Amino acid sequence: MDKCLDNNNHVRDQRQFIFDVVKYSEDLPDVGQLKRRAVEVEFTNSIATIWCIVKLSEKVAVIGWLRFGFDLTRFEYLDEHHEHLVDIQATEVIELYHVELEALKKPVAREIGYELVDHRVELFGRIINQI
Repeated sequence: MDKCLDNNNHVRDQRQFIFDVVKYSEDLPDVGQLKRRAVEVEFTNSIATIWCIVKLSEKVAVIGWLRFGFDLTRFEYLDEHHEHLVDIQATEVIELYHVELEALKKPVAREIGYELVDHRVELFGRIINQI
């Protein structure tokens, strides 16, 4: 039986722990950060187990994978809709919701002859130096 799908308590506890770490993180953790946070609370999971859990979670729509290219993958708990801005210097991902950006999506799609059924907007930038 696939260890990710195993129904014993230990495996369920591991899955729930990883789900909770992602859900309650103030940032969007990568797999290394998930491993470090598990070790910090003495809930050791191997990197392989963590990958297994996040792969399963994507199938059941609990945790979303954010792949931003240049080898940057982060995980987020799937709840409210929002967009992402990637700081290309610090490789940090910032969650954002902007009313005007949301309002533009459907009209833009309609203008070029499409009905918008889903979307993903990713912004890439760097902090503007302030004097």
